[in-house]
Amino acid sequence: MSQPEMWVRIRVPASTANLGPGFDSLGMALPLFTTIQVRRSVRTKVVLQGPVLQGLPENEDNLVVQMIGHLFALRNLEPPPVELVMESQIPLTRGLGSSAAAIIGGLLAGNVLLADQEKPFSTDELFQIATRLEGHPDNVGASLYGGLVVTIWDGQRAYCQKLMPPASLHVTLAVPSYPLPTERARGALPMHYSKEDAVFNLSHTGFLVAALASGKLQMLRHAMRDRLHQPYRAALVPGMQEILERGQEYGALGCALSGAGPSVLALSEGEQPELARFMRQVFLEKGIEAQVYSFRPWSDGAEVEREEVLEGSSR
Repeated sequence: MSQPEMWVRIRVPASTANLGPGFDSLGMALPLFTTIQVRRSVRTKVVLQGPVLQGLPENEDNLVVQMIGHLFALRNLEPPPVELVMESQIPLTRGLGSSAAAIIGGLLAGNVLLADQEKPFSTDELFQIATRLEGHPDNVGASLYGGLVVTIWDGQRAYCQKLMPPASLHVTLAVPSYPLPTERARGALPMHYSKEDAVFNLSHTGFLVAALASGKLQMLRHAMRDRLHQPYRAALVPGMQEILERGQEYGALGCALSGAGPSVLALSEGEQPELARFMRQVFLEKGIEAQVYSFRPWSDGAEVEREEVLEGSSR
């Protein structure tokens, strides 16, 4: 009888960042997932499943494989060859944390493999590593811990406070068909801001966190305005400004660019079908196809489990 092989299965949620004013500090997990299955092997083999991951490296240059190697290098160990099977529901370069999900997934996979030889890293240590690699803590924090996260990073250490999403909070998400590389979206931002704009965002971020923490969602009508990034990225996302300005007419409590974009989200109390139709139509009028999702935020973080699979059997 064949001996069972041990696979590690990791499922990591997508994330949205900023929620309007909380630039590089607020994040929220969403129920779109990157799923990774990995095991030790005699040589590295990468299998990418589904249309989302087409064109990504299927060798040692794959980001997940690199994350496994990075974690082993931190323990001064040679990383093992791995067999990796990966699929994803998270569209790439759409402001939904696809790279953060891959980083978290790779680090979690590496941590399980590392435990066969050495003491694994703690969850907080993985969060610190992921923040340094990603450059900001909001997306990786949401993908690792789930829920709503409030994060800070001083360049040396990151901190993350998780809040459970209010039960009635609903997300309508419009994902345009075109990519927007994060480097281009960040390149549109100014080097300096006025004191007035900084105070504006600080006050609105505090009010937004208070609304979400207290469950008083009607406060979101006043909280999700921004002066630090959305005005400068509006030219890169046709239709965004109209959704931000008119979303409340269709049931939104507030609307925001998701991360660096071009996806746009709306928060509401309960599902709002008219809002979904409005957001799709705005993009269509700009000549842009958009896939629209309607769901609650994802309360759980990344999940890790081991699976025994008999050699020669299909998964």
